[in-house]
Amino acid sequence: MEIKRLETARLILRPWTMEDAQDLYDYAKSPVVGPAAGWKPHESIEESRHILQNMFLPSQECWAMQFKGDGHVVGSIGLHEDGSREKGLPVRMLGYVMAERCWGQGLMQEGCREVLRYGFEETGLALISVYHFPFNDRSRRTIEALGFKKEGTRRMVCKLYDGTVVDEVSYSLTSAEFEEIYKKRG
Repeated sequence: MEIKRLETARLILRPWTMEDAQDLYDYAKSPVVGPAAGWKPHESIEESRHILQNMFLPSQECWAMQFKGDGHVVGSIGLHEDGSREKGLPVRMLGYVMAERCWGQGLMQEGCREVLRYGFEETGLALISVYHFPFNDRSRRTIEALGFKKEGTRRMVCKLYDGTVVDEVSYSLTSAEFEEIYKKRG
């Protein structure tokens, strides 16, 4: 999948570059951002550079979410392969993370709506899935606001960086559901 530049009223969604390392580190070092998504806070800018170089840049599955207000990258949104579904289906998994300083402003919903539009309308996906840990109410609220349908809770799905074994709540949205929801919203 191509990481095409996308834009909303307040965000530019674009490919990551190595020049984004400081911005990534600035939000990824937070003790509340990474753990909500299952990864440990970054301990150094070198760790953020390593993540950029070895994960974000080669994968071409993840947009840097740049806030137009100050020009800084404040998070990421990705359409990843969903390992829970058969390979080759027109399905991707939505993933996202955002700087704590931007929480509560509707930015994640804004960015995700544009990525959903792109996934369904421009790449022809039939379904987009998304998951969150039961303790991540902020993510649950975003997912529900986007119109995803709850599929259920899968128990003991993964082990986090600190060794904790967690459940995962699963949701999905079909292309037809997206079209119906977003026609009504305009």
